[in-house]
Amino acid sequence: MNGLQDVAHFDPKILVFLCNWCSYAASDKAGMAQQAQPSQIRTVRVMCTGRVDPQFVLHAFRKGADGVVILGCHPGDCHYKEGNVHAIKRHLLLLALLRQLGIEDQRCRLDFVSAGENDRYVRILSEVVEQVRVLGPIHFPRVD
Repeated sequence: MNGLQDVAHFDPKILVFLCNWCSYAASDKAGMAQQAQPSQIRTVRVMCTGRVDPQFVLHAFRKGADGVVILGCHPGDCHYKEGNVHAIKRHLLLLALLRQLGIEDQRCRLDFVSAGENDRYVRILSEVVEQVRVLGPIHFPRVD
C-alpha cells in the first residue's frame, strides 16, 4: 500500500484523561446533545489534570495508545487552584521526554475545556484523531 492508503486504513487508539470538573462535564454534555464523537477515544476520569503523572502517559503508549490527550479546566479556573498549572509544567517536561523516545509532540496534547464547551471538546478530539492518523501507528515498545 502507498502512504495515503495506509493513513486511510489506520484507526488510531487515543486515550483521553478528563478532569472531573470541566472536561468530563463537557464530554457528558456532548453525549447528552448526541454530538458525534470520535470512536477511537477511550476516556479516563481524573480529579484534576495536575494529578496525571507522566508515567500514566508512558504506560498508555506502552499498552498500545497511538495518542494521548489531557483535558482540564482553563488556567485560572482550576477547582484545585493550580492543578492545571502543574499539568502545564509536567506536560512540557513530558514532551521533551517523548521526543527523546522518538515520539512526536502531536501524539500527546494538553488542552483546556470548560464544562460548557462541548463543541470545543469534540473539535479537539477530532483534530487529535486526524493528526495521529496522518502520523500513522506509533513505534513504541508495547507491553502485553
